[in-house]
Amino acid sequence: MSAQERTAADDWRVFHATGRPQDAPPVLPDPPPWRRFRGGPAQAPPPDDAEAALRRLGPGGLTPQLDDEQIETVNAALLLRRPLLITGPPGVGKSTLAYLISRELGLGRVLEWNIVSRTSLRDGLYVHDAMGRAQAIAAWQAGLRDTARAEPVFEDEGEQAVNSSPLSKDRQLAPVIGEFITLGPLGTALLPYERPRVLLVDELDKSDIDLPNDLLHVLENGSYEVPELVRDAADAAHVHTSDPGGRAVVRDGRVECREFPVVVITSNGEREFPAAFRRRCLPMEMHTPTREQLLAMVEGHLGRRPRGTEDLVDLFVQRVQAGGVHSLDQLLNAVQMTTAGGFQADGDGRKLVELLLRDLAKGR
Repeated sequence: MSAQERTAADDWRVFHATGRPQDAPPVLPDPPPWRRFRGGPAQAPPPDDAEAALRRLGPGGLTPQLDDEQIETVNAALLLRRPLLITGPPGVGKSTLAYLISRELGLGRVLEWNIVSRTSLRDGLYVHDAMGRAQAIAAWQAGLRDTARAEPVFEDEGEQAVNSSPLSKDRQLAPVIGEFITLGPLGTALLPYERPRVLLVDELDKSDIDLPNDLLHVLENGSYEVPELVRDAADAAHVHTSDPGGRAVVRDGRVECREFPVVVITSNGEREFPAAFRRRCLPMEMHTPTREQLLAMVEGHLGRRPRGTEDLVDLFVQRVQAGGVHSLDQLLNAVQMTTAGGFQADGDGRKLVELLLRDLAKGR
């Protein structure tokens, strides 16, 4: 049964892990009443980033298939408007799932929030360039003083009205605060788009212990405030977003989504998250792909299956089964290297393959 036939039979299942965009972006099922939001004004559709998807997924031919349980979990998260919390060892394709969902459902550019130990909630929501704003205000005030000294004195008010230049008036406009606010990946994802954005929160287990708890309010309410804009006298501000060249209107300093974003949170399982945080997410565990899936991944990325691929995949699988820590990226690098013109897989070439497929748990 094709993906389209399954969609017709089961309306709530819109994701089938094919890795291929559909002819027309599917309509997502209606959210439950407690996950409906009314943010505005409506934001223009996001840009696409086909190159990023191509790097992550390949051209979209043969792609790894999630099992039925995992596909059901993704569809449940789409229906319930809840984040996906994906756990598993490094390099098994956890973050790739965000690109798989975005490309198949036609949701545009994936917003990436890469977490480190110093990351705070505000980093994901917005950044205020206070120093840049102070410098701009100082330059503006200096310009006013220079203009006042250079301004000619008119004896007649009518003559002044005729000779005053609109350009000189524009130069006297004060810098607006919106020019110094940039929404982060989380803040951009919560803008009022007609269709949900895809947000990848990568390696949340590396964060400070407080970040998962700090996320609770935002994930539950689908909204946040920018205090600097709340205190501003203007009713609306034009701010920058995480999309290249992107701008958005924020009214009264508050952002609320219209469609809750598709949030994919990855974790390498280095620590547990609070129960209140886990309650708001749908859990999904990913394992090392099977031999058949690895072969499909290689063919999907390279567009072909070079000679010797099966041997490298078998070696990769053996090392994973022996307890080593290995990444899919290592396998792709090894296949690419061994298919380079003039490469010899014996002697020094064998040492290079061993280097590419080294156990990452050994630290070197």
